Amino acid sequence: MIGTLFGLARPLIHKLDAETAHKLAVAALAKAPALRPAADDPALAVDAFGLRFPNPVGLAAGFDKHAEAIDGTLGLGFGFVEVGGVTPLPQPGNARPRVFRLPEDEAVINRYGLNSEGMEAVAARLAARRRRGGIVGVNLGANKDSADRSADYAVLTRRLAPLADFLTVNISSPNTPGLRDLQAESALDDLIARVLAARDEVRAQGRATPILLKIAPDLSLPELDGMVSVALKRRIDGMIVSNTTVARPDSLRNAAKAETGGLSGKPLYAPSTRLLAETFLRVEGRFPLIGVGGIDSARTAFAKIRAGASLVQFYSAMVFKGPGLVCEIKQGLATEARKAGLPRLSALVGRDAAEIARGETL
Repeated sequence: MIGTLFGLARPLIHKLDAETAHKLAVAALAKAPALRPAADDPALAVDAFGLRFPNPVGLAAGFDKHAEAIDGTLGLGFGFVEVGGVTPLPQPGNARPRVFRLPEDEAVINRYGLNSEGMEAVAARLAARRRRGGIVGVNLGANKDSADRSADYAVLTRRLAPLADFLTVNISSPNTPGLRDLQAESALDDLIARVLAARDEVRAQGRATPILLKIAPDLSLPELDGMVSVALKRRIDGMIVSNTTVARPDSLRNAAKAETGGLSGKPLYAPSTRLLAETFLRVEGRFPLIGVGGIDSARTAFAKIRAGASLVQFYSAMVFKGPGLVCEIKQGLATEARKAGLPRLSALVGRDAAEIARGETL
């Protein structure tokens, strides 16, 4: 039903500029009665970060930036949602226009610049729905004009850790000048140490909120080595691979490819999946990974799992294929588990990581 409605409305939606359409989608999900999706196939359940996920398909950060539509998005069938990025203080982000569809490429370029209503607005919304269930993560970002961005992440952690199921340290957005500098090994080590210390100050009922690190797809392998080294040394709970890219593949056809910002969608699939496989090989099973980038079908979601993802996230594909894609992907993943004769799809995590890292199969 959701897919049918989107199909009927899509021509009208795509006549609107991308940011207006985005806002309307969030508002509709925020105001609509929360749906109760059918129970998930038991083969899709995932245990990760000390949490039990009903299925591995999540909504990536960037859609529900201000935590306005958590119940509406969970009602689409996602196994978890990630809201944000959230900054300590409200900030408007970059000037409009700042979001661009590339229909021929099934891609999106955005340069939102971490527009955020601030952590207090998000904290209030999280607290108001705390007893409704569902796994909700929060993506953390730093204020553009902050004199100490690492301190921003610590402040956010203290405030939001008691209200979230997991927190993501996002230092890979390309739209805040200098933010990716925090990916350097020495800077990252200091940042993660401060975030973990802040998390441990506010343990909720003895449970330490999982801390994940989200990285850029544009890293060199030596840079990846440094980041994984810090992640393992500091014993974070997991990594998300990856954010949007500043690269512009030669395959792009739409004129909007000239716009600055982070590119997401189909063109991000291959580089982000190879980086995911490289990360999996380095982590050696010491913590789970979430795979993001270019997922637009059950096939591409399954490839992320084969590359090493315990969980997957997407967002851009809904711009072109609608929210019905969530159930389509889940059904396809359950089929893969049955074909393999396995009680859990999670048994296939990382099965082809070495081959994918070598570029042999995607």
